[in-house]
Amino acid sequence: MFTGIVTDIGEITSLQPVAQGQLHRLRIASTYDRATIADGASIACNGVCLTVVASGVHGDKTWFDVDAAAETLAMTTAKHWSVGTRLNLERSLKIGDELGGHIVAGHADGIAKIIGREDLPDMARFELSTARELARFIAAKGSITLDGVSLTVNTVQDVRFSVLIIPHTLNVTTLSGWQLGSEVNIEVDLMARYAARLTEMKV
Repeated sequence: MFTGIVTDIGEITSLQPVAQGQLHRLRIASTYDRATIADGASIACNGVCLTVVASGVHGDKTWFDVDAAAETLAMTTAKHWSVGTRLNLERSLKIGDELGGHIVAGHADGIAKIIGREDLPDMARFELSTARELARFIAAKGSITLDGVSLTVNTVQDVRFSVLIIPHTLNVTTLSGWQLGSEVNIEVDLMARYAARLTEMKV
């Protein structure tokens, strides 16, 4: 589990398709302490929970390898990642850690597309659209995770919604690089999903 509070920005330094392209082995450079990364650890990469299969140090950077499987490649923006892609990183939540964002599973539900950007003094407002089956879980003032970042929904209209990004978030994540047409990973709020399921079961 995660909280949607980014703790580092990593960069893909190598990408190797394996198993007839059904699996991508990624090497990601970060500033994490190598001693704290164990094989089998979970790290959210742009909101996608991936498992560390190897790690080490090169120069002043710690690197770790993860595998993105066919489902991940099909459902998320991982299909577009390449060498040089920068990723929002978050280590898995530990008992006793501060829950600064909201409960995030790291299981991206799909993709949202940037359809509007308004640059404000030190801030940015983005309008996005997503699939109708996901839009029904999005509510104004509710929580949402975009590219691994816990955000508050500002407005909702049909399959479109907006978020306002504050200066700190722009500075410590990759969100400042979002442009019209950019695709981002989306994970809807778990509470909204369970509430909808309970309502369906009562019908």
